[in-house]
Amino acid sequence: MKEKFFTVEEQTAGQRLDVLSSAVFGKTRSYIQKALCEGWLKVNGEPRSKNYRVRVGDAVELTPPAPREDQVRAEEIPLEILYEDEDLAVVNKPKGMVVHPAAGNESGTLVNALLFALDSLSGINGVIRPGIVHRIDKNTSGLLMIAKNDEAHNALAAQIREHTFLRRYEAIVCGNLKDDEGTVNRPIGRHPVKRKQMAVTENGRRALTRYRVLHRYKGFTHVELTLETGRTHQIRVHMASLGHPVLGDTLYGGGRTAFEKKHATLMEEQTLHAGVLGFVHPSTGKYMEFSCPLPSYFMKLLALLEGECAL
Repeated sequence: MKEKFFTVEEQTAGQRLDVLSSAVFGKTRSYIQKALCEGWLKVNGEPRSKNYRVRVGDAVELTPPAPREDQVRAEEIPLEILYEDEDLAVVNKPKGMVVHPAAGNESGTLVNALLFALDSLSGINGVIRPGIVHRIDKNTSGLLMIAKNDEAHNALAAQIREHTFLRRYEAIVCGNLKDDEGTVNRPIGRHPVKRKQMAVTENGRRALTRYRVLHRYKGFTHVELTLETGRTHQIRVHMASLGHPVLGDTLYGGGRTAFEKKHATLMEEQTLHAGVLGFVHPSTGKYMEFSCPLPSYFMKLLALLEGECAL
C-alpha cells in the first residue's frame, strides 16, 4: 500500500496521536488503533501508543501492508447493480448470498462478485470486506450500498452512526400485530446462552425499529419496517420480542405454523427484504434514494396467504 505521512505543526501539537491521525489520514479511530498495534503507524520511525501526545516536528508515517491478492478471488457471479459512480454503487443482493467471505463461505459471496464487477472498492474493512459499509443477513434480500474508495466509505459510515441513513424493509411476521403502527425501542446484545443469536438484553446496545402494517391475513401480517439503528439481526430480534417472529425465521421462533411447514422450501428461512435505501451522496451532498421490488418468492408467499389465509 502507498505510504502516507504528515509532519506535526504548532497548531496540532499536543493532540492524541490516534485522534489526529484519524482526522489527517481520513481513517476510522479503530483502523488507526489497529495500525498502531500492528506497527503500520509510527512517529519518527518508532512505534507509539494511541494516547501519545504529538509534538511539533513529529513525522507521522502510515504504511499499511499490501493486501494478499489470493485471500479473496474475483468471481463472475450475476449481480444486479442499480447504480454506480466513481464513489459508490448500489446493489440488490439476492436471498441466499453471503455478503463477505468467512469460514465455510470462502467463495460465491457478494464480495467475490463485487471484485469482478467493480473497478475499485474501499479498503477500510480490509481484504475480506472491501467496500462493505453495512450488511444484511444471508437469507435477507435487498439493497446494499457499496463504497468504492475510503473517503466515500468514511462519509457513509458516519451517516449510519448518526442515524441519517434510510433503511426500510418489508417482512411477513407470524400472528397479528395489535397496532397498525408502532415503535420497538429495546436494547439488543449477544444472547447470554445461545452464542449464535442476538437477544433483547438489559445491557445491550440501543436498538429502535419502527413498523407499519401493510396488510393483515389470518395468523400473519405483512409489515413495513424502518431501522433507526442497525444492530445485528435487529428486525428479527425485535419482532420475535413482540411475539411475532418473521415468517420462516427458525432461529428466532418462526417456522412452527402449518403454513410455514407446508411452504418451507419456498421461504428458506426469514421472509425479509431490504427494499428502500436512502443517503446523502458523499461527494455531491445530494440526497439519493433507491428502491427495488419484492423478490418473486416473497410475492408468491403473499399470493398464497391471500388464497389460504385471507381474512
